Formats: sequence, C-alpha cells, structure tokens
Amino acid sequence: MFNHEPDGYRCPFCRVLAGIDDEANTQRDIVLRTADAAALIAPRWWPNNHGHVLVVPTAHHENLYDLPDRYGHAVHDVVRRVAVAMRDSYGCDGVSTRQHNEPAGDQDVWHHHVHVFPRYVGDDLHGSTPYERFVPG
Repeated sequence: MFNHEPDGYRCPFCRVLAGIDDEANTQRDIVLRTADAAALIAPRWWPNNHGHVLVVPTAHHENLYDLPDRYGHAVHDVVRRVAVAMRDSYGCDGVSTRQHNEPAGDQDVWHHHVHVFPRYVGDDLHGSTPYERFVPG
C-alpha cells in the first residue's frame, strides 16, 4: 500500500520480539507482551520525559494503513494499560501518545508503533529534541 521499508530491512522490533538483542533494544526492555501487541521501554529519551514506551504489534505491519483491526485493537489496549501504569509508577501529571506514518509523517522505523510519553507540567516535550544517543539498555 504506502510502504517505505527498503529491501533487506532488519526490523528492530521484530528482532527484539524474536529474542535478538541489539544496541537499541534488549529483552529487558519488554515490559508487557500479549499475543498481538508488546510494550518496550524506548531506547531514545527526551530530556524532560525519561522512560517513554513504544507499543508495537507482535506481527510485522509497517504502518497504520497496513494494520489489521485485530492488531490495532491489541495495540490500543496495551497503550491504555501502559498509560495507566506510567501514571501510577512515574507520578507524572499526564500521558501523551503519538504515532507516525511514512517519512513525511516522521516515521523512521518501518514497523507500526505508538509512543507513550510521561508528561509533566511545563516539560516542553514538543519543543525539545531527544538525546542524540540511545540510553543504555
């Protein structure tokens, strides 16, 4: 449909879900896994929003356009569970989610994923940029 994944792409989310660790993601990063969706601590953090989480379908689907309803529902259910746990655990003031599709939409990993960010009053999430390097796993 609207796919941008290059030939020979080695999907980092599929790899970690298959038990393969790399410099960005390890098995320790997976905080919740169901049959159809998984949540993992993101390797890239923003200065005032440490510990954001990525929620992905367990099957490889590049973007929202390709995502079957079954996986979309599962991802949403895990996003909600992560948001509640984040609010309880971090004591944050709120939670934001965002999801990107295609290069023009700022998608840079070719596997559907939803970002779940802890939010704090005055944190300037949208005006800040992430740290240059991945946080250690």
